[in-house]
Amino acid sequence: MDVLEAIYQRRSIRKYTDQPVPEELVREILAAAMMAPSAGNAQPWQFIVITERETLARVQDFNPHAGMAAEAPLAIMICGDLDLEKFPGFWVQDCAAATQNLLLAAQARGLGTVWTGIYPMEDRVASFSRHFGLPPRVIPMALVVMGWPAQKIKSEDRFKAERIHTETW
Repeated sequence: MDVLEAIYQRRSIRKYTDQPVPEELVREILAAAMMAPSAGNAQPWQFIVITERETLARVQDFNPHAGMAAEAPLAIMICGDLDLEKFPGFWVQDCAAATQNLLLAAQARGLGTVWTGIYPMEDRVASFSRHFGLPPRVIPMALVVMGWPAQKIKSEDRFKAERIHTETW
């Protein structure tokens, strides 16, 4: 699948089959995430791959919008590592770029994903940090729930010419 096809077809998938995702495929998707651009090429990301059923079921305790994790074969938490930052504050953009790469790589390989937010919700950051034993310098930014899709969502055109401005507002 070419990159534009992946972009246009990618949608948030919240229902998954129980088929596991091979470790080699997870590694390939994480490698794609790590190819994202970052400020000063700092690459301030860390990833936690979650496959334990009990842990996936508990995710909704920390994020009420991530209940689908209970039925998914895995989730990947994307975190910013402040010790790896070259330019303070840019870790959020860097990790968002890595998350988008991860989503598109998964789409290209036939997987379904949904990006669920953690940062900047202080209660979610604290809960995920505590549950996953994150050091204070590591901030959870997003949780991507992933698996083989058990639903199909039709792509729609989202282009809005009125949101494009040339030279000035």
